[in-house]
Amino acid sequence: MAPSALPEQESSSSVENRLKILIPEKVSQDGLALLSSKYEIHQPKNLTSSALLSIIGEYHALIVRSATKVTAELLAAATNLKVVARAGVGVDNIDVEAATKYGVLVVNSPSGNIVAAAEHTIALLMSVARNVAAGDRGVRGGGWAKERSSLVGEEVGGKVLGIIGLGKVGAKVARLGVGLGMKVIAMDPYASPDIAASLNVALVPDLKTLLPLTDFLTIHTPLIASTLDLISTAEFALMKPTAKVLNVARGGVYNEAALLLALNEGTIAGAGLDVFTSEPPLPDSPAEALCRHPRVVATPHLGASTVEAQENVILDVCGQVATVLSGGFASSAINAPLIAPEEYSTLLPFVSLLEKMGSLYTQYFKGDGGRRFSVTYEGELASLGNTKPLFAALIKGLIGNISEGGPRGVNIVNAGVVAKEKGIVVSEVRRGGERGGVYASLVTLRASGGADGSGGRVIEGFVSGEKGWIARLGRFSAGFVAEGNLVVLHNFDEPGKIGGVGGILGRRGVNIRFMSVASLDKEEKEQLQQEEGKEEKSNEALMILGVEGDVSKEVVDELRQEEGILGVSVVRL
Repeated sequence: MAPSALPEQESSSSVENRLKILIPEKVSQDGLALLSSKYEIHQPKNLTSSALLSIIGEYHALIVRSATKVTAELLAAATNLKVVARAGVGVDNIDVEAATKYGVLVVNSPSGNIVAAAEHTIALLMSVARNVAAGDRGVRGGGWAKERSSLVGEEVGGKVLGIIGLGKVGAKVARLGVGLGMKVIAMDPYASPDIAASLNVALVPDLKTLLPLTDFLTIHTPLIASTLDLISTAEFALMKPTAKVLNVARGGVYNEAALLLALNEGTIAGAGLDVFTSEPPLPDSPAEALCRHPRVVATPHLGASTVEAQENVILDVCGQVATVLSGGFASSAINAPLIAPEEYSTLLPFVSLLEKMGSLYTQYFKGDGGRRFSVTYEGELASLGNTKPLFAALIKGLIGNISEGGPRGVNIVNAGVVAKEKGIVVSEVRRGGERGGVYASLVTLRASGGADGSGGRVIEGFVSGEKGWIARLGRFSAGFVAEGNLVVLHNFDEPGKIGGVGGILGRRGVNIRFMSVASLDKEEKEQLQQEEGKEEKSNEALMILGVEGDVSKEVVDELRQEEGILGVSVVRL
């Protein structure tokens, strides 16, 4: 089943038809209550990557934490998959680019573990400052007096807490740091000065300013190309020898080999680490050496490991999965736009219209090689903040009759990728107001750059009574519902044409559901009447017939032989 431009709705809740959800990692059971009554949930234990690859094709949703790697190979095999949900913030273990290519929505829970991550940052800060881990090991080993004399710590009040990334977690850490009496500085090029001021945080412009001032450094950024190895040898050299670093964000933002060297050489004094480039750390790797280092407090990725955080994130992502599988939009999609509920209801009938307009263009104008289009939204539609579902529907309609948009077709997630691969360029134009007071909203699709370079390849459409109507087809003013099988005849508007065409279809057993006549656009007709030798063309028209069943090639050939018929197209919408 190919995904639609908007998420598809589940049509049946019977047991045999229920959609399947795979959860290969341990999650809180509270969130699963949102899914278990309507969907079939599988929670296999100790699933290997090869076993996951062999079964993923059966599932419509995949819910993971950080251990499961959702690779391009896995996504290619997941032919029914609609959504991958990460029960947490980071999506480093998910190939988002591949998911987008295959039209699979990726969602996460960006706010469920904010408090947990921030509190764990402070826990590591205090442990490093007061040598808690080393003291605990000493007492367990029977020590006491030696530990008391050798493990003298430092107070954090009055010290400088440097934060890189003043997002939700960074801001929470800042609040907690201020509460401990720390002076907080931060570097974040996108941070609001007003918000920073409200947090009692002083913004600095760059690392060269931040690092020499910092006593405790913590990073709260995603792991992307620009943040990989953000702090390495050169950066450690800028820091105080008494400085300590913390990482409850992503493994890789500190260069682990450089961090190990800085600790060994006394360039900095200590570290509190919860995340690593490989988890668990590989044998004989810098990460493993850091975990064993006497100046390091290491925890096994516990940043989100609180009862409250795990319940929050699973409730969040399970709710989003249920919404997506039932045809709605996720609140925290990584690779698709956020669409407000009020906009969704307005967009829905136009999504269907745009897909049919695209399909009508390809079938009626035969594509003609044109790959550049403009779409104009007029009236109420022009005021909507997000028209990406309309763009996705148009792309799906344009290519659906001539090629596949990928293994799973075109939807809101991968429409941009598919359009780029096909060389299709669409410009969107918005115009407020109503066209002559007739339409509340009107959509105009116009092609350019085709074989003949003409501007006549245009389709206009509107929605009335939840149905999509075509108001213009090429040079002709029309008024027909865009649905079902259509026979479009280009003919001279003369007496007897309707009877002749009806007779041919009747003899061939083709039933006519409706008929609509489209006359030349008023301006087009006046222009032709004024041009010498083109008076006859001003009498051209379109006859649009809605028919039941297929129209064979033999029927089309017979219609084309009818006197006064200039062209015949069969369109399936």
